[in-house]
Amino acid sequence: MPTPSMEDYLENIYKLIEQKGYARVSDIAEALEVHPSSVTKMVQKLDERKYLVYEKYRGLVLTPKGKKFGKRLVDRHALLEEFLRIIGVNEERIYDDVEGIEHHLSWDSITSIEILVEYFRNNPERIEELRALQAAAEMEDENR
Repeated sequence: MPTPSMEDYLENIYKLIEQKGYARVSDIAEALEVHPSSVTKMVQKLDERKYLVYEKYRGLVLTPKGKKFGKRLVDRHALLEEFLRIIGVNEERIYDDVEGIEHHLSWDSITSIEILVEYFRNNPERIEELRALQAAAEMEDENR
């Protein structure tokens, strides 16, 4: 399994390729706010693990394995954002919270969250009930 850092690189490389059609070391460094030399080292590790093919000065291409895993990481991130929105997390906190938890959840937990999110999508009245419970709890806290 890739490390959390490798996952961050793969997720960002996948997104860059989807958006621009390519991912250069400088683009990855900018997206992750790291030095290009760090990107080069990580890209070489990802190449060794067959997630991408990297040729110095020529760029990189995701392998089928890298594309599949990159998409899975992007989907995981989007799922967790949606889940946090559903449960009422403030929008300003969502990105940081997802970044904080996404690498620490098992894929089994992700699957369970996915099922729960699908349940809420199919039963929007349950979201309204959840909001009512949250509002009641906030009122109770204010009255203490």
